[in-house]
Amino acid sequence: MTTTDTDSRTTSSLTAFNARTLGLMFIAGFCATVAFDLLGQIISPGLGFSRLSPHGLAKSLLGTLGLPNSDFAGYFVHFYLVGLIGYPVGWLFVFRPIWHHIVGQTNWFLPSAIYGFGLWVFAIGGITAIAGLPFFLNFTGITWVALVGHVLYGVVLVATLRVIDRP
Repeated sequence: MTTTDTDSRTTSSLTAFNARTLGLMFIAGFCATVAFDLLGQIISPGLGFSRLSPHGLAKSLLGTLGLPNSDFAGYFVHFYLVGLIGYPVGWLFVFRPIWHHIVGQTNWFLPSAIYGFGLWVFAIGGITAIAGLPFFLNFTGITWVALVGHVLYGVVLVATLRVIDRP
């Protein structure tokens, strides 16, 4: 069993869920979340662009749902539930198997970038609307930094899985 992605080493498009896969998810999710936050919190504002506030979006969503929405809760949802669990699960158990079924075995980079784009649509197009924020945040600067950040997340997630899951 391999949990990498769409390349010739993959023996099955379905990933087994076990302790090893969980560990790989956490490591890859951690690396991808750090890359996302590095871009959104340091690099983007350092270059004069918007600063990302994913914990702020999580706080807004929690508040809209009537749940505790402290800073801790926002960071917890962003880092642990989304970065380490949600998005890696989406890649391994939803997007990747669908990609394999429809497109077949391809290079890993394109599907990982498309997955990141999908995460952006989900987060900035969908979650913001549920949280009572403007659709795609009115396409302001933060929208475009978030696009780059989510695509970066997808690429780093899959690249990390490929590196740490060598046969």
